[in-house]
Amino acid sequence: MKPSELKTILDQHRLWVESNQKQGTQANLKGANLRGAYLLGADLQGANLQGAYLQYADLERANLEGADLRNADLRGADLRNANLGGAYLGGADLGGADLERAYLRGATFTTNFKKVEWFEEATFSEDQIAWVCLHPKFHECAGTLKWVKVAADAA
Repeated sequence: MKPSELKTILDQHRLWVESNQKQGTQANLKGANLRGAYLLGADLQGANLQGAYLQYADLERANLEGADLRNADLRGADLRNANLGGAYLGGADLGGADLERAYLRGATFTTNFKKVEWFEEATFSEDQIAWVCLHPKFHECAGTLKWVKVAADAA
């Protein structure tokens, strides 16, 4: 994907988010090749990134809240300080991804979470305790993690 095409998609998506879905267009980057893309601080809230190739992408401080990242390739991606609250990560490959200080409350992920490189100071929902505790580096990060209660209506 050309940088100019990506910029147009991101601009239209930002307008879509800011106008409460009344203007612009929701980002549809399904299957897009964004390997190594510079998406620092990008607003991809609710975007379709299903099956996207995001290896080594810089997604630091990106807003991926509610984004569809099912089967996305996020190997080696920088997701530090990213908001992945409510994101769909089923089948996503997070091998070597850095989730330090990432917000993951309500994110849906599978056992691929075990491949995450680092998740110090990340925030998880209490219903994710079992997944997180199974991570091989849990003992290194355990004291830094933040846990938030699951809303009664979400349980």
